[in-house]
Amino acid sequence: MLELFLHLLLLFGLSPLLSGVIGKTKALFAGRTGPPFLQSYYDIWKLFGKGLVISRTTTWVFRAGPVLALAVPVLASLLVPFGAIGAPLSFTGDLIFFVYLFGLSRFFTAAAALDTGSSFEGMGAAREVTFSCLAEPTVFFCFIVLARLSGSLVLSTMFGSVLNTAWQSAGPSLILVVACLFVVVLVENCRIPFDDPNTHLELTMIHEVMVLDHSGPDFGMILYGAAMKLFVLGALVVRLVFPGTTGDVLFDTLLFCGGMLLLAVVIGVVESTMARLRLLRVPQLLVGTMLLSFFSLILLLR
Repeated sequence: MLELFLHLLLLFGLSPLLSGVIGKTKALFAGRTGPPFLQSYYDIWKLFGKGLVISRTTTWVFRAGPVLALAVPVLASLLVPFGAIGAPLSFTGDLIFFVYLFGLSRFFTAAAALDTGSSFEGMGAAREVTFSCLAEPTVFFCFIVLARLSGSLVLSTMFGSVLNTAWQSAGPSLILVVACLFVVVLVENCRIPFDDPNTHLELTMIHEVMVLDHSGPDFGMILYGAAMKLFVLGALVVRLVFPGTTGDVLFDTLLFCGGMLLLAVVIGVVESTMARLRLLRVPQLLVGTMLLSFFSLILLLR
């Protein structure tokens, strides 16, 4: 029970901070002060205190989108170890459940956008689903590599202590897996070079256009869910790069938190040094990432 409490405490308490670190990193590169590190906490708290404005044309699907956007990352996080804090929930084949949990959230988010009857939001939903479909095979190929190395189909084992020896025997494959999963983190969380979370240009908006009609607590749930999604997917990358533990739960947890903040800094650096890709280039990059993940599997089998 204590492990579950610590697990959820990290998820709910630390996830909005990642956005603040990314924002501060980008502001540093631009020579600005930027928003406070805790700005995401203030925004979410303010949104939960506001009222709702709901179109008469919408149905229950419109309200279900934000609820699933918040609930899915919480449930998915229970399958992922956070440093020395093990996964509270695990079973054989949970990696498939993990992937399609986010598929369920994506479906309801897109359906909520379509439920408004806006062709503009439908355009964003189509782009979002297309990019996610291209990123999904990459995740599966990466998980197959880790399953092969660990001899298990359980996420907590795949991202467990077995990675210490795996880096010695299959280092090149794991380097490719880390690179591919980092790209997945960027595309699934709508970060540059795939999408710009701060853009307001109509023809280039992807994820942001899908949530234009949400307001108040619903929009707060969407922002909080997006922060937790970044935390959960980022935890996979951090666990791959820093698989070692010292045996001290407190120290290992602090190391994990430091790794998450370092990941946020890296994302901020990428967003500050790269331009957003043209929409026609995004599928090409995602297909290339998928082939790279498949090549990591070939390297392992050899």
